[in-house]
Amino acid sequence: MKKFWLGTVGLVALVLAAPASAADLGARPYTKAPPPMIAPIYDWTGFYIGANGGWGQAHACWDLIDVTGVTFADGCRDASGGLVGGQIGYRWQAGGWVFGLEAQGDWADLSASRVSLLNPLVSETAKVDALGLFTGQIGYAWNASLLYVKGGGAVTSNRFDAFSTFGGLGLASLSSTRWGGTIGVGWEFGFAPNWSVGVEYDHLFMGNDNNSFSVVNPIVAGALNRISEDIDMITLRVNYRFGGYGAPFAPRY
Repeated sequence: MKKFWLGTVGLVALVLAAPASAADLGARPYTKAPPPMIAPIYDWTGFYIGANGGWGQAHACWDLIDVTGVTFADGCRDASGGLVGGQIGYRWQAGGWVFGLEAQGDWADLSASRVSLLNPLVSETAKVDALGLFTGQIGYAWNASLLYVKGGGAVTSNRFDAFSTFGGLGLASLSSTRWGGTIGVGWEFGFAPNWSVGVEYDHLFMGNDNNSFSVVNPIVAGALNRISEDIDMITLRVNYRFGGYGAPFAPRY
C-alpha cells in the first residue's frame, strides 16, 4: 500500500511539472511570408527619338498637257530603293489606349528610268530622294506590345530628268517638292526599359502635280508634265523613350 501511495504522488507531481516545463521552452519562431512579386506594366507615355530603315516603292504616272490643253498619256513607272532616317514624337497612355504625335524624315533612293511612250528617242528618270511624315497615332497596348494606326501629312522631294535614249545626253530636268497625305499601321515591342523595336507600313498619297522643265519639253514641245505619285514604304524602327520603365501592377480582387 505504501508503494501504491508513493507511485500515485510521483505521477501527480510529474503531471503538475509538465506545463511549467513547456512554459520554459522558447516561443515558436514566426516567419512572415514574402510579399508576392509585382510585375511592372510598360508605360508608353513620354517623348521618344529613334532611327528607321527599310524599303520603298514610288509609283508615278506621266501625262503631258500641250498648249491647247490636250492631254497625252506617257505611261507609268515604279521606282524602288532603300530608305534610312529617324523619327521623334510623344505618346501618352490612358488605360490600354495610346495616343501620339510623330515627325519622321528619311533619305531615299527610289529611282527608275524608262523610254517615253510618246517619243522613243527620249527616256525619263523619276527619283524620290527624301520624304517626311507628320502624323497622329492611336493604338492599343498589351503591356509591352503596342499595335497602332497613324495618319497625317506627307512631303516628298522629287527629281525628274529627260535624256536621249541613244547616247544618254541630258536634255531637261526639274525638281519639285510635293505635299500629300499618308496612312499607316505599325507594331512595336518594348524589349528593355525605355527601348522598343517595331515594324511599320505606310502608304503616301501624293496626288497630281503640274511641272514644267527648265527648257522646252523635249518629249512634246511646250507641254506641261502632269505627274501623279503614290509611295509604299515598310521600315524597321528602334526607339528610345525618355522616362521610367512603368508602374507596378496592382492586382484587383
